[in-house]
Amino acid sequence: MTGIKPLTLHAHSTGPNPYKVAIVLEFLNLPYTVKLWTFGSDEHGVKGPKFLAINPNGRVPALEDPNTSITSWESMACINYLLRVYDKDRKLSARPEQGERGQVEIDTWVSFLVSTMGPMIGQCNWFRHYNEVKNEDAYKRYEAQAYRCFGVLEGQIKSHDGPWIVEGNEPSVVDLHFEPWVRQYEFAGLDLKDYPGVKEWLGRIQARPELVRGYEKVKAGEEQ
Repeated sequence: MTGIKPLTLHAHSTGPNPYKVAIVLEFLNLPYTVKLWTFGSDEHGVKGPKFLAINPNGRVPALEDPNTSITSWESMACINYLLRVYDKDRKLSARPEQGERGQVEIDTWVSFLVSTMGPMIGQCNWFRHYNEVKNEDAYKRYEAQAYRCFGVLEGQIKSHDGPWIVEGNEPSVVDLHFEPWVRQYEFAGLDLKDYPGVKEWLGRIQARPELVRGYEKVKAGEEQ
């Protein structure tokens, strides 16, 4: 897009949610810069006063748009904002001819990722790598739920002939929400041997140049 001032994506280079927003920015061909924050409470961290003035919840991503003077935070809110304001051609959104059914399908799968699948994989990561006291029972609980979610996603991918999570010849916002979480499966101690459809889908979406650029740009962001 021409005549658009660059947006600012506040991120860190670990964790999936900032990447989701970067990938959407890339698919919509929007200019943006990336600022990287630490997890601390000083002037460089998301718990410090400088960042809390941007997002009082002290989490990334946050997105500042100088074109509208609007700041959004929480990945779904950031992405929904980008779709409403900039996806005029409905490149990632439900197409008009799909009507309410198409919009509900997108909303349903995004909600499933945000409320269920993402948190289950995140808890696997936590209890496998970060919890100070080893708790195998807790890990097994979230492992089982993560696999249940993989099964739900596998069924959806196999339910139609298209290459993406919802029907269509090109990725939708649903695929962009899921990829940064599903790609963490090995780090979470999971595998995809029983979910070949998910594994094939992951390879397809990761081959997209827009996705590759989004990851590269976040990792090369300006440290605060």
